[in-house]
Amino acid sequence: MVWLVIFTVVSFWEDARLSASPRPELNIELTGYQWWWQIRYLDDNPSRIFTTANELRVPVGKPVSLKLVAGDVIHSFWVPNVAGKMDLIPGQTNELVITVDRAGVYRGQCAEFCGTQHAKMGLRLIAQSPEDFDRWRAQQLEPAKSDGEIARSGREVFFASGCFVCHTIRGTGAGGRVGPDLTHIGSRMALAADTLPNTVGHMAGWITDPQSIKPGSNMPQMNIDASDVSPLANYLESLK
Repeated sequence: MVWLVIFTVVSFWEDARLSASPRPELNIELTGYQWWWQIRYLDDNPSRIFTTANELRVPVGKPVSLKLVAGDVIHSFWVPNVAGKMDLIPGQTNELVITVDRAGVYRGQCAEFCGTQHAKMGLRLIAQSPEDFDRWRAQQLEPAKSDGEIARSGREVFFASGCFVCHTIRGTGAGGRVGPDLTHIGSRMALAADTLPNTVGHMAGWITDPQSIKPGSNMPQMNIDASDVSPLANYLESLK
């Protein structure tokens, strides 16, 4: 009986503490797919909503609400140095509120077995000062920009090879929604859900033979001519 009273008091105290938690200042919808993360920054103003992938940026010291959604099977969001695990379940939205106290890069991982490439479903949580985060967000809201002859050549390959069917690059005619948004892919730290460093060479390797890197993923063999791979990789890397 004594323990029951203690647990009841603790429960009331914890409920009161949670209800008094600060209201989230940023809302992000995070959708898990086999095997990557879609990250959508929400806003009451539709013109300030944008989408990225596999790299979750948040401002230090600000409460952030993560709306967790599964796009196919059950996944689980887990960044060990930031918060506990929470599942992403098809047909429902779970909410996890986090506040990161220190700037830095934190490794995350899907923590629920979700298929053959589950181990390669990573993400990076990057906590920045509010000022740096605001600058990054303003940059992400801009359409894609790329200059130079190689970039123009690579953009032509992107459309001629059909990449636009699956991927979006804002500011161009590419509006596919099957794969990650590539608008600013050149500014990300890694490729293929934190499987490869984001370099021109690794980009070319991923384009040329994604199935040897991540068998079973939805990135198909594109059979692009060898002479076109380098311009395409350089174009994508130019999208900062």
